[in-house]
Amino acid sequence: MSDTLTGTPATTAPTTDSTRRPRLRGTTWLVWRQHRAAFWTVLGATVLCLAWIVYQRTQMVDFLHGYGWPDKSIDDLAGSNEFGQYANAFQSVSLGLTVIPILLGVFVGAPLLAGDLETGTAKLVAAQSTSRARWLATKLGLTALVVTVSTVVLSAAYGWWWNPVKYQNTVGDWTSGSAFDITGPVPVALTLFTVVGGVAIGVVLRRTLAAMVVTFGFAVVVQLVWGYFRLSLGDVVTITTSKGVTADNSFPTLPDGAYQIDESYLTGSGDLLGWSTCVDAQSEQARELCLKKADVVGWSVDYLPISQMTGMQWFGSAILLALTAGVTAALFFWGRKRLV
Repeated sequence: MSDTLTGTPATTAPTTDSTRRPRLRGTTWLVWRQHRAAFWTVLGATVLCLAWIVYQRTQMVDFLHGYGWPDKSIDDLAGSNEFGQYANAFQSVSLGLTVIPILLGVFVGAPLLAGDLETGTAKLVAAQSTSRARWLATKLGLTALVVTVSTVVLSAAYGWWWNPVKYQNTVGDWTSGSAFDITGPVPVALTLFTVVGGVAIGVVLRRTLAAMVVTFGFAVVVQLVWGYFRLSLGDVVTITTSKGVTADNSFPTLPDGAYQIDESYLTGSGDLLGWSTCVDAQSEQARELCLKKADVVGWSVDYLPISQMTGMQWFGSAILLALTAGVTAALFFWGRKRLV
């Protein structure tokens, strides 16, 4: 087509790779297109939750600065009503974040391949030039990317919010799921394992609804087992005293943020007696006589210091990621022959 004024051919701006916006292509585009509703829902919910955490953290820090923090300790604020509302905010948000592995396992992991197997899409893909391994790798890789980005952002945001009050047990005990499971690498590893487990369940059952139901049970069991073994990831520290057990300040002082596991009476021979020893004594004098007869000389207290939290999280996450890698390898082995 020529220019009507000059008679010269009209030219168009050259199109080069440098001026093009990056776009998804091939199998990656197809997988994103197929699951874009779930992926955008996850990313959108992440942004909303991030905004809420930033707002809550800003409000809390303003309150603490008004009180005189960090020059003044916040221990005296534990019983105040105003500080209590911030503690309640921690509890509500942490509850929501702890169910993320379950939700993503059920609504993202379970239908990922089960839907394709149920509707016959898997057979259609297998008939194309794309190999089964590439299709499976793209499905898992893109899903893992979205899950990882979401959980990393929320983990970092919650840790940033919790950090000023992490030594305050009234806000959240660091060994519980309200802090340990939603900070650091744990939420990423726990969610990836649950999601990949849901994918594997979907491949075996080949029915979306059945896979979602079974994945829900699987995710709940994972949470329960993880909670049961969580404390075993650390090295228990024992502190003893020899000042008796009835005098003032006889009980050992634990470090800030320490989680007490057990306490026992310590005898002169080094044996341990349950703290309920002599509890049936009718008077304080009778109790002291009973303890003296049992040769009780002090306390023995087992605890986990908060300084072990990061190491415990990485150790536990390594175990979960290893399990995730094992399930992924099994999926690829299964997918070479039985995926369609």
